[in-house]
Amino acid sequence: MSERSTKPYLIRALHEWCTDCGYTPHLVVQVDSRTHVPRAYVQDGQITLNVSLMATHKLELGNDFIEFQARFGGRTEHISIPVSQVTAIYARETGTGMGFEVEPHTLLDDAEPTEPPKSVDQPETPDDDPDGDKPKRPSHLRVVK
Repeated sequence: MSERSTKPYLIRALHEWCTDCGYTPHLVVQVDSRTHVPRAYVQDGQITLNVSLMATHKLELGNDFIEFQARFGGRTEHISIPVSQVTAIYARETGTGMGFEVEPHTLLDDAEPTEPPKSVDQPETPDDDPDGDKPKRPSHLRVVK
């Protein structure tokens, strides 16, 4: 039997810690063909997402995928992220968090074009960042192998 990765468990634990402390958890994700996010928000093959309970709807932090609905530019999008593509989770307010390694062969440049996810109608939820500020990059992260 192969050993399970600790990565999804650490992501869930840090998400819970951020929430309990009143911080805003953010995920940094290396985008590949399996990553379903609005491509207009991808920069240098990465996207940083606010995954707070206020910014997401139906958040599921699974062992293989992280899935939720969020609003981007006034449109609700279904987001699906392979846990293997998460490079960091951190608190926006403090930069405290943890970094992870990702396999380099799955970067956006190698990705085949995919059809963007369809918008989902639902009641209004807060945008990714209601203040209009871009999330700050964490000043310090520890990479876990």
